[in-house]
Amino acid sequence: MRQVYLDYSATTPVKKEVLDAMLPYFTEQFGNPSSIYGIGLESKDAITHARTQVAKLINADPAEVFFNAGGTESDNWAVFGIADALKDKGNHIITTKIEHHAMLHSCEFLEKHGYEVTYLGIGPDGRIKLDELEAAITDKTILISIMTVNNEIGTVQPIKEIGAIAKKHGIVFHTDAVQALGNIPIDVKDMGIDLMSMSSHKIYGPKGVGALYIRRGVKISNYLHGGAQENKRRAGTENLPGIIGFGKAAELAGENFVSHVKHCSELRNYLIDEVLKKIPNVKVNGSMEYRHPGNANLTFEYIEGEAMLLMLDAKGISVSTGSACSSTSLVPSHVLSALGIPVEQIHGTLRFTVGDFTTKEDIDYVVSCLVEIIETLRGISSVNSKKGW
Repeated sequence: MRQVYLDYSATTPVKKEVLDAMLPYFTEQFGNPSSIYGIGLESKDAITHARTQVAKLINADPAEVFFNAGGTESDNWAVFGIADALKDKGNHIITTKIEHHAMLHSCEFLEKHGYEVTYLGIGPDGRIKLDELEAAITDKTILISIMTVNNEIGTVQPIKEIGAIAKKHGIVFHTDAVQALGNIPIDVKDMGIDLMSMSSHKIYGPKGVGALYIRRGVKISNYLHGGAQENKRRAGTENLPGIIGFGKAAELAGENFVSHVKHCSELRNYLIDEVLKKIPNVKVNGSMEYRHPGNANLTFEYIEGEAMLLMLDAKGISVSTGSACSSTSLVPSHVLSALGIPVEQIHGTLRFTVGDFTTKEDIDYVVSCLVEIIETLRGISSVNSKKGW
């Protein structure tokens, strides 16, 4: 049976070049980077090189990149680190209703401990309104945290403009760029970003490793305590092979950026066009102008999304009904709810995300299967409706 993977926003396969770079650090070059003998120093140098590779992708200084376990830890570190470091200045945080749960749940935790959080809404295109952001700022605001690219609908926020507003008011600006890294241009200096979350496994690197960019001069408390790793900012023996893989993946993302975006956006557009042409009562969620190049979030009316997903899976096709981190939840997507989509339509929504290994033939196969599946499910729905079920 043909296998087609269209869930690149959930995770990506590790590229061969990345795996090849990692393998020696499981065996021959296994030294602890904190050791001062030869193989330890070699490991430390390898991490320094990886730090430079990641920094180059976002136009940062290597000393501003701190490796950790991934995007969730980075989001937690940004929120709790700023909340602690600036608690004498204020207790107000501004974020959005469509953030990843790593951010939302962190903010909810802080609310239970006396902090105030403003959750900005979004327009029909999935983007925040800058005037509403500025109006939400108070003299107690210590952090603005708004994701660069939404993980469900792929909408790109006006990050440079948000950074300018934060700078004007002297507020720290954090962005979760896990979905953005390698998919849209990122320049932390030009965009006015103070803190930025990144994850390796979204750019064809290994899972379990990521980084937090911390602009030099930003006051932030440590999140993990222990040893002196990561310039005394993040304790714990480094995930050496993972960091090497992340570095190589970042290097490849920079080298292949233009061709990657072109490939993904063309196939994404082809998928959307074919679906809209061949299947009635389908709509695209989020902005098409400001969008992740590989994301197609589609609502199929009069259909249950989980039934579609399972029938597609039976044909070897992997997609998502929402973000992977909440795929086991029966609660309607908070992102689609924020867009104002009715609950029954939310449950009929699928997220397709293409990547470097997706082909036009893959898209043709998926569309042909979708046509068959939708006809079947809508036929059942029509029969049940006539029977009064």
